[in-house]
Amino acid sequence: MDRAQKRELVSTLNEAWKDSGLIVVAHYKGMTVAEMTEFRKRMKEAGGAVKVAKNRLAKLALKDTSSEGIAGLLKGQTCVAYSDDPMSAAKVSVKYAKENEKLVIIGGSMGRTVMDAEGVKALASLPSLDELRATLIGLIQAPATKIARVMKEPGALLARVLQAKSAKAAEGA
Repeated sequence: MDRAQKRELVSTLNEAWKDSGLIVVAHYKGMTVAEMTEFRKRMKEAGGAVKVAKNRLAKLALKDTSSEGIAGLLKGQTCVAYSDDPMSAAKVSVKYAKENEKLVIIGGSMGRTVMDAEGVKALASLPSLDELRATLIGLIQAPATKIARVMKEPGALLARVLQAKSAKAAEGA
C-alpha cells in the first residue's frame, strides 16, 4: 500500500468513525477468512461495518473524532466494528464473540465514553430501540384500554342485571 492509498484509507475511516454511534475494538487472532467474512456479513445486515487496518493507521483515523480515547486499545491483531446505531455493533459483536471464542472484545467507545469489554457486553444486553419503542407504546396504550373498560363496565353490568331479571320473570311466568 503506497502513501496515497494509506492517506485515502485514513480519511475514509476518519469520516466513518466521526458519524459512528459505537465503535467496538476486538482481537481476532486465529479467525479464518470464512469466520471473518461471516462476522462482516452479520454486522452489515445490522447496519454496521467491520474494518481491519494496521493499528498505526487506525490510530491516525481516530484523531479528531469523539472516539480518540480508544487508541490505546489498538494493540495486537485488532479489528474495529462500528455502526451508527449504538446497539447494533455491540449486539452483533457480543453475540458473535459468544459463538466464536477467537473473537475477543477488548473495549469500545460510544461518543467520548470509553468502555472496557464488560461495558460493551452490558450495552449489548440492553433492549434495542425498536424494543424500547414497543414497550413504551404498550405502556401508553394500557391506561387507555383500562379507561375504556371502566367506562363501558356500568352499562354492561346494567345489561346483565336486566337480562337476569327478565330471565327470572320468564321462569316465573
